[in-house]
Amino acid sequence: MISRLGGLLVILATMVAIQRLGPPRAASTVMLPLGFALIAGYLLGAVTERLRLPRLSGYLLFGLLCGPYLLNLITTAMARDLPVVNGFALAFIALVAGLELNLHRLRKQLRTVVIVGGGVMLGALALLTLLLYAMWPLLPLGEAGQGASRFSAALLTAALIVSFSPTVTIAVITESRARGTYSDLVMATVIVADLLLIVVFALGLQLARFTTATAANDVGVGVQLSWDLLGSLAFGGIVGAAFGAYLRWIGREVTLALLGVCAVLAVVAPLVHLELIVAALAAGLVVENVAPPEGDSLRAAMENGALPVIVAFFAAAGASLELDVLAAIGVTALLIAMIRFLLIRGTAEAVNRAASLTHTPARFVWMGLISQAGVTLGLATIVASEFPTWGRSVQTLIVALTGIHVLVGPILLRAGLQRAGDISVA
Repeated sequence: MISRLGGLLVILATMVAIQRLGPPRAASTVMLPLGFALIAGYLLGAVTERLRLPRLSGYLLFGLLCGPYLLNLITTAMARDLPVVNGFALAFIALVAGLELNLHRLRKQLRTVVIVGGGVMLGALALLTLLLYAMWPLLPLGEAGQGASRFSAALLTAALIVSFSPTVTIAVITESRARGTYSDLVMATVIVADLLLIVVFALGLQLARFTTATAANDVGVGVQLSWDLLGSLAFGGIVGAAFGAYLRWIGREVTLALLGVCAVLAVVAPLVHLELIVAALAAGLVVENVAPPEGDSLRAAMENGALPVIVAFFAAAGASLELDVLAAIGVTALLIAMIRFLLIRGTAEAVNRAASLTHTPARFVWMGLISQAGVTLGLATIVASEFPTWGRSVQTLIVALTGIHVLVGPILLRAGLQRAGDISVA
């Protein structure tokens, strides 16, 4: 561990020298911070693993430490450029998730997935909606009116707060190389709960528009939601079928082919206004369950390609965390983060007891439901643009909460994986 820390210090010193002494163009290009993040983030990730923490936490902490708000080795301009890798990384992570979800293997756990995912999501959502409705005048969230208007604002805000992160969950499982019943259960539960969130959010958005007399685009929103979901599934299925055929009939240079599929998904999905994560997930599901490849070539390709993608993605996420936002609404964010944690854990335990799941891996599923990222920030942006009187304050709150949960969530999930025996503690 000491040698890795020494290597990290050398890289940091090199980056400082380039920034201070090198030409301005060299210090602002995206390739420099990307390569810097890959090497230094990997070293810090190895250090955190020795401390029994997920490597992903090391990547995030590296980005946060070197980002614009602390050491400023990755400047604001660099932090803006780093997310160019995000689309590719999201496609890769979601595709790997689909490849890990074998529906035949999960059939025995389908009841557990639906009960735990739906029960925790809906139970925590209902309780938090009522709590926000009662406490709204005391919170720094802007004026939301009374009655149905405040209720719709509380429902939308609660949906954003309760939401989970398939991206972070899948990334922790992938980089830990976890295998087992618990890993499958957590991935499936988070995905089901997140899809349910999108539906609840759409209904809450319609209610909020109706109560604030801005419901002119009801049909348009319904059509867009259908296209986002069904169109993404169809596109991902087509890409997955093509990739499955390649694996079956050609099967060469599988790592390059896998990365090429991710590039296609990352480029095409945004162009036709599809949900990238859903499309990539569908592609992986088709390959794994409809056209499964023979041998271990795909597994090896996934392991070869995962490390640089995950390092770059989460180092960029760490560098992009807005510490000034967290400082501005920090007390409220910490309070709500604690309430969210207690609600998720409490509802999970209540659901497990009611369904007699207390002696199965389901009792640890709540540990994989803490992270937030990705889709939640996008939905918060919609709320801010639709309802500026209170939506902008809610968006600020969600940014702060995401910063908290993206740091804490991976640590809890890795602990759950270890408790369930899906990864070695050695």
